[in-house]
Amino acid sequence: MSNPLKINPKQFNHVTDWMHRYVDERKYPGSSLLLMHKGSEVFFHACGSRSVERNLPFQRDTITRIYSMTKPVTSVALMMLVERGLVHLDAPLSEYIPEFREMQALIPGATQLDQTEHAPIPTLHQLLTHTSGLSYPFNPGVLPQAMDEQGLIFKPDQGLLADRVSDLAKLPLAFQPGTRWEYSVGIDVIGRVIEVVSGRTLDQFFDQEIFEPLGMHETSFSVPAGAGDRFASLYTPLASGAMTLNSADFGSDTLRLVDQSGLSPFEHATTFSGGGGLVGTIDDYSKFAEMLRTRGQGHGQRLLGTRTVEFMLRNHLPGDIASMGPKSFAERPMEGIGFGIGGAIVTNPGRTCAPCAEGEFSWGGMASTFFWVDPVNDLTAVFFTQLSPSDSYPSRSELLALVHGAMIE
Repeated sequence: MSNPLKINPKQFNHVTDWMHRYVDERKYPGSSLLLMHKGSEVFFHACGSRSVERNLPFQRDTITRIYSMTKPVTSVALMMLVERGLVHLDAPLSEYIPEFREMQALIPGATQLDQTEHAPIPTLHQLLTHTSGLSYPFNPGVLPQAMDEQGLIFKPDQGLLADRVSDLAKLPLAFQPGTRWEYSVGIDVIGRVIEVVSGRTLDQFFDQEIFEPLGMHETSFSVPAGAGDRFASLYTPLASGAMTLNSADFGSDTLRLVDQSGLSPFEHATTFSGGGGLVGTIDDYSKFAEMLRTRGQGHGQRLLGTRTVEFMLRNHLPGDIASMGPKSFAERPMEGIGFGIGGAIVTNPGRTCAPCAEGEFSWGGMASTFFWVDPVNDLTAVFFTQLSPSDSYPSRSELLALVHGAMIE
């Protein structure tokens, strides 16, 4: 039996130095990090600015865009419906959204949108695991280009979720379902399934079934009323824009302002994006991460059964992501990492090129936010900042190394 985990507090000096260095070098405007071990806080630090222009500090109660860290929340919501017997993961999407009844997929090597062949209807499981054939506008390829032209990225100001999903259903799939892994809007579509099955809008379901039970009172699709200037500004180092995730076009200003309090669509969202629409505080998201660590229970409430969470936190792919021929952007490395329900699963730590634990569950957001749940060491970590895109710097690998360097036995 292994010895109980101990934390080397001196190592946290390296963590704070690293956070300040990113700010001093104008890589990040500001950031915060919260670590919990067995439910108790062992480290918190915040530094830099939530608004460089207004000289406002990045603090514990700063509200940020968590973008794709919304995906695990939506995945939990669907699994709650699975536990109630209202959906099953092998169900075809058309069972809940009839517009997907007749499916076509692009033929291999297609150069035009009309070069298609018949395809089976994606299942809910394939949507959750990014193997459905859907994509994102920022990925390379024919389908992403068509999505980009139509603005199908589920921004907060694009109207009803039902309408955006209906528009998506008119396009072919990028590939035959189940044959590849490609980061996609699949979990946005899952958000619409939740609305159809529950009879509630996605924001209502989240509020009533997840946020209220967990005490996540400052997490929502819109900046909470009364939050004022606690909502952080968003920056990018790219001259071509914050959403060009595959670009290396760095501009002269590494902190170019692209969204801010008072002018942001996140202050009055009309599109409830289950794939990337939430904003919230670091303490709120830590409550969600802790619920996963404790296998479904948090804030004195049980959201999911223990076995259900264990099922979610397993690799659902035949191998790692790299083995499934991805051509897309992803929030985590692809070698040695599989994919569960809503996030990445470490299957072979040695292949990831960063210290981590086997079975570690994680995901990040486009604005460089990141979290992980380490079941081996009973640790959760949540890192917040606001710089897009998230692959601008190797901060996640560096942060994993820093935190794991503090663990001793």
